[in-house]
Amino acid sequence: MSHPSNSPSRALYLVAVLLSGATALAPALTVPAAAQYVVYDPSNYAQNLLQAARALQQIQNQITSLQNQAQMLLNQARNLASLPFSALQQLQQSVQRTQQLLNQAQRIAYDVQTVDRAFQTSYGNAALTASDQQLVAQAKERWQNTVAGLQDAMRVQAGVVGNIDSNRTQMSALVGQSQGATGALQAAQAGNQLLALQAQQLTDLTALLAANGRAQALSEAERAAAADQGREQRRRFLAPGTGYQPGNARMFNN
Repeated sequence: MSHPSNSPSRALYLVAVLLSGATALAPALTVPAAAQYVVYDPSNYAQNLLQAARALQQIQNQITSLQNQAQMLLNQARNLASLPFSALQQLQQSVQRTQQLLNQAQRIAYDVQTVDRAFQTSYGNAALTASDQQLVAQAKERWQNTVAGLQDAMRVQAGVVGNIDSNRTQMSALVGQSQGATGALQAAQAGNQLLALQAQQLTDLTALLAANGRAQALSEAERAAAADQGREQRRRFLAPGTGYQPGNARMFNN
């Protein structure tokens, strides 16, 4: 006969066996009233065994409950564990490199007051009282501003391209950390750092658009100022008395 593996069931099985044995042996244990013997009570013995089995079952239930509580605490500890990886420093360095390139803008920088002064002087209407030398100097200055803006735009482009490899490395590390997270907090922190990486890439994109837009604006402003200056120089050339005066030209010494 197979015996139950559960401890309380085994105890109950033993109780049944003992009860059957005690019932069978009850007539043999009868002694004369005059003899002084300890009386064996099968029903009392069975009751004690049942109480012991119930107590054992309660103890096992308590052990199971404690195991469940311990597992719950372990799960909470995993969920509260912080991510042992941070890409913040590398992302900040990438943003700083891009910011430095913008701060190194030549001549007309990213400043509202500087732009206003330049358009009031170099890019304003050609002055009627300005000399030809002054007009030429202003045209040269505008050309230099345009060249500087184009160079600055290309430098920002180079910096943004240089950040791509660093971004790829950080993205790979963060995705790996997110997939290997042991708890909710680690997964959330990895996700937040991935969002920070996207914010850094948007910063590079904003800087690139600003640099390209600046270069294009300087080029368009130069073209507009050159057209206005050309009209002024043509007016001077065609003005009576001060413009072109025809005369005899000698092509040979003889």
